[in-house]
Amino acid sequence: MPSAPAPMGCFQVTVQPSGRAFSVEPGEAILAAAIRQGVGMPYGCKDGACGSCKCKKLEGAVTHGAHQSKALSAEEEAAGFVLTCCGVPHTDVVLESRQVTDESAFPVRKMPSRVVSLEKKSPDVMVLKLQLPANDTLRYHAGQYIEFILQGGARRSYSMANAPHNGPGIELHIRHMPGGKFTDHVFNAMKEKEILRVEGPYGAFYLREDSDKPMILLASGTGFAPIKAVIEHMQFKGITRPATLYWGGRRPSDLYLDDWVRAKLAEMPHLSYVPVISNALPEDDWTGRTGFVHKAVLQDFPDLSGHQVYACGAPIVVDSARADYSALAGLPADEFHADAFTTEADKHNE
Repeated sequence: MPSAPAPMGCFQVTVQPSGRAFSVEPGEAILAAAIRQGVGMPYGCKDGACGSCKCKKLEGAVTHGAHQSKALSAEEEAAGFVLTCCGVPHTDVVLESRQVTDESAFPVRKMPSRVVSLEKKSPDVMVLKLQLPANDTLRYHAGQYIEFILQGGARRSYSMANAPHNGPGIELHIRHMPGGKFTDHVFNAMKEKEILRVEGPYGAFYLREDSDKPMILLASGTGFAPIKAVIEHMQFKGITRPATLYWGGRRPSDLYLDDWVRAKLAEMPHLSYVPVISNALPEDDWTGRTGFVHKAVLQDFPDLSGHQVYACGAPIVVDSARADYSALAGLPADEFHADAFTTEADKHNE
């Protein structure tokens, strides 16, 4: 379907093979323009740190703002790859990105939220439940995230840990980062009924329901939050594709909802679970799998060519999985769906 030309002074970005097109204001990043106009492109951190938004430039000129070389190397940039989160067009541009869909983009909205409950699930993980305005539903895909807008304009991102049908409130899993402006408040001062401003939904991490491939669900630490939402969504929709959850932590207490997963196994016969611990101590009495969680997947599935992978958690886990599953197990690049949890330190290369 031919699209209207970009308004005067703007550039047009066309995404192949879908043919979707949108206009970009002078000086505006491509991704910000796509989100503003409801075009669903892949992305993660929106801050040049994770590389999830990387795609191939077929035509046009783009310059990049600050970003990390692990997200886009100089060699990749020279080969025509762009990060849409910090890439600014200087001409009309044609990109190649296979994940652009009409239905994937719910409108991004700001709204107040009220703290309903705080429950400490491990020494450093808090389950925070928020109530949203009664007359205002937040529409999102299981796996997406919201941002808290803090005083002074700083933002913090957290994935929704409940599927939309388990709303209308939202559940978040927050790990304490000592000295962190937001998490220190959550763990030390936050009270029920406190009002917080949120904006969302964001992210391109959600279940691709047009596939019948078996799935690997890979989580490290609180990367389990969006995976939990996806599992709830699968159960609600009656999706019976085989799915194996690998959840990794340093100590057994890091698997802070292990009992929830085991209860789901009894209800979902197509779901399997492999907990993996990397730094168990003798007092933990851990008798399960040990080592790096992404490597446990390769031990069990040396051939991933017929699978989809949904990975979420620490950038080192997600990045290692992306590289190894493609190189060692034949996973097609477009079947690896990920959300790397970048902290403020990650984003600014601190």
